[in-house]
Amino acid sequence: MINNQNKELINSGKMLPLMEEFYTIQGEGFYTGKAAYFIRIGGCDVGCHWCDVKESWNAKLHPPTNTDIIVENATNLANTVVITGGEPLMWNLDYLTQSLQNNNLKTHIETSGAYPLSGKWDWICLSPKKTKLPLKPIYLEANELKMIIFNKNDFKFAEEQASKVNEKCELFLQPEWSNREKMIPLIVDYVMKNPKWKISLQTHKYLNIP
Repeated sequence: MINNQNKELINSGKMLPLMEEFYTIQGEGFYTGKAAYFIRIGGCDVGCHWCDVKESWNAKLHPPTNTDIIVENATNLANTVVITGGEPLMWNLDYLTQSLQNNNLKTHIETSGAYPLSGKWDWICLSPKKTKLPLKPIYLEANELKMIIFNKNDFKFAEEQASKVNEKCELFLQPEWSNREKMIPLIVDYVMKNPKWKISLQTHKYLNIP
């Protein structure tokens, strides 16, 4: 049971439902191969059927954690921090990102864009989902658009989403892991015909790291 004091701290972003935190190698997208500290925040109602961290969906399973402690843990290891989920923008991230940047850490986020943008970001990776589309303002803020390709219909959805982002946004197509063997040849062919796109792979799974 969360008491009133904790509710206040959560609303201000001074506590967050931390699911896990770990130092690893970024496995996807523009910063693939870079060492980064990942902060995974619980809570998500976007509901992707192929989500590989469904245990993150219920925020109540992840006790509120003091944000200052999260920042301290990251500061000891990394120069770049990736905030992910779940859907991290369900929470107020202003305090977290300001504290990280005060400690000279770069702040990256991976989000579906389904909630209003909070926080100060050096890099925004937008990964839209059909079940709950991004809010309009985040399209122009995104540095990277990462589209998950599960079937052929997803190429059309990817193009629809790409038409909404700013012209400097990096565009990536990434095969959904369980269907990768079927979709990778199609993605390769698509990118060769449409070179504005790049391919992203979940290299951390090939490397057997978090």
